[in-house]
Amino acid sequence: MQEIVSKGKSLDEAVQNGLNLLNTSKEQVNIEIIQTDTSGFFGVGKKPAIVKLTLNNQNSVTQNQEMSHFNLEDWVETLSEEITTYEKDGIAQPQENVIKEDALKGKAWIEDGKIGVKNSSERYPSVSISTDVFLIKNGEEITNQNTILTEEDEVKIKVEEPIIKETDWNIKVEEQGLKVTLNVQPGQTIYKHIVDQEPNEHVELMAEETIEKTNTLKLEDIMLKLKEFGVIYGVDQDEISLATETLEESTFVIATGREPQLGEDGWVEYKVETSSKKTLVENEDGTIDFRESKSIPSVEKGEILAKIHLPKLGIPGLNVMNQPLPAKQSHPVVVKTGNGVIEVENQLVATESGRPSIETRGLLMKASIIPKLTHHENVNLSSGNIKFNGDVEVIGEVEENMTVDAEGDLFIHQSVSYASLTTLSSILVKGNITSSTLEAGKHNMLIIELGHILRNLHQQLGKMLIVIEQLTKTSAFKSSDFSINGLQPLIKILLEKRFKGFYTQAKQYKDIVSKGESNLDEEWRRLAIDLNQTFLSLSNKIIKMEHLNRIMMSMKELADISDIPVEPNAQITISEAHNSSLYCSGNISVIGKGCINSKVHAGGHLHIKGILRGGEIYGRLGVTINEVGSRSGTKTLISVPADQTIFINKALEGTILKVGSVSYKVNDTMDNVIVKLNHNDEIVIEPYGKEQSYA
Repeated sequence: MQEIVSKGKSLDEAVQNGLNLLNTSKEQVNIEIIQTDTSGFFGVGKKPAIVKLTLNNQNSVTQNQEMSHFNLEDWVETLSEEITTYEKDGIAQPQENVIKEDALKGKAWIEDGKIGVKNSSERYPSVSISTDVFLIKNGEEITNQNTILTEEDEVKIKVEEPIIKETDWNIKVEEQGLKVTLNVQPGQTIYKHIVDQEPNEHVELMAEETIEKTNTLKLEDIMLKLKEFGVIYGVDQDEISLATETLEESTFVIATGREPQLGEDGWVEYKVETSSKKTLVENEDGTIDFRESKSIPSVEKGEILAKIHLPKLGIPGLNVMNQPLPAKQSHPVVVKTGNGVIEVENQLVATESGRPSIETRGLLMKASIIPKLTHHENVNLSSGNIKFNGDVEVIGEVEENMTVDAEGDLFIHQSVSYASLTTLSSILVKGNITSSTLEAGKHNMLIIELGHILRNLHQQLGKMLIVIEQLTKTSAFKSSDFSINGLQPLIKILLEKRFKGFYTQAKQYKDIVSKGESNLDEEWRRLAIDLNQTFLSLSNKIIKMEHLNRIMMSMKELADISDIPVEPNAQITISEAHNSSLYCSGNISVIGKGCINSKVHAGGHLHIKGILRGGEIYGRLGVTINEVGSRSGTKTLISVPADQTIFINKALEGTILKVGSVSYKVNDTMDNVIVKLNHNDEIVIEPYGKEQSYA
């Protein structure tokens, strides 16, 4: 009986290899499975399939005859390479270690940072070396990128030493010493290790990186640095401990000062009603009930108008260096008493009977008792124009080309035609207004206009002073007469050559102050005098830099005052207006039939109860209208700032709606809409229900 043991990567391959060696078919043999195939690590330790094939007796002779045709030496050599047998109980068994070595012949591999090599009679394994790996063969470092290895070579592999990056940290004292921050960027150690490679005829020696984060920051290092900065107050030990442990880049607040507590500015506590609340009241049938007009508030002599509360001082804080931080300065109310009012122990007391008037702009306050003039006839050529430093009540009409000018409230019982009404306070007109001009809040209008001019003058004067200062440092200036006789000749040259616009605006300021002198406080008038003497005329006054700096400071102070919103005492309330112009620094209410072809400007809210036909209207704090537009196509424009809203119950075709700089023309009649800008500065028109009606 002839037997043979054969191996293969699989059972089928092992059987086929045995059949090839026996030169027979599967039907002519008995097959016994000795070992099934299993996989190993990187191919090392992999077990092949092993089978034992036994020829049937009837085929032995034939098989031997066929074998005679083979070259015996070749067959033996092939057999010795494919299988290895050993005797055990009379049966040939495979030797696993030998099989393993046969699979590795002519190959190299890398496992756990070490290189293995197996010789072969046919070839030597080759190795390529990456730049961050060092190969020591037989005591010498291989400098070539590629080399050949044999089992006899003594081989060592080395990689670069670990790269250590220290922890980076820094301390900053911020917010004027109220806070100390510690920024920590943890360090790291970069290790390199050889990448394992499966057995192959060519392997590549290469290294991979492993990064380990580290934090070498010590508590004593931080405390020493804080001591160098002088930080001794508000140190947070818990945050410092977290900073020494963090393995992520982080910022820690490790010391905090005590912030100053803000004080409170002075304020006014009113003891009496000071605002005129006169208005027109509409009956259910739409007519105006003049009997329901509210009266003007009044006080008696000796009555306390208001109490002035002093400012409360703030509490100083401490910075991290234990140094005091001053609290923000608080300011008192600055009171100017006018006619009929005195200040007694921080209280305003009336010395005359009449209507109290208290105007406030920020912390500036002006209080007085307003007298009243009642004119029982029409204002016409017979009576002449009326100009009165107080309230004016006209029982009749204001006729063509006549003017009524008051510092207090204006109350007109009948119509106003082709006339002019001007006041610092409020206007109430019961009758119709035709082709007339109404201005309420004249003082505020002047302040705003003058403040705009002063901002431009302040900017130009600042540039002029820089030029003058540079010129004064030159030797030519020091040897000239300017240093003795003053700067006015030099100023004249600069105005003509470099600051031509300054002269024009300074003159404009002077002219406006001159026209509205009676409505302005002394500071505005005094600055006008300084501008005239310094820049607009030639005088014998010697001008020095100190004088110019004082003018510049006055410009800044008055410009800042103009920016402070005034309390909305001024208002206009009328029944209807035709072809007229209305301006008010506060609210305007048209509660009768409406406005026809008029120009209306409200510094507050504009409310038209009736109809708006033609003209242009503006509401700084929004517009509310019942019906707007004209079927005849007369242009009607409604505008508000970008942050405000227009409410309309009915808008006819052709009406132009403007919010900020964006305009929209109504193409079809719209009912009950809200007009405003969205976040993309686009006009949006939204509906609202009748229960939300604002008109």
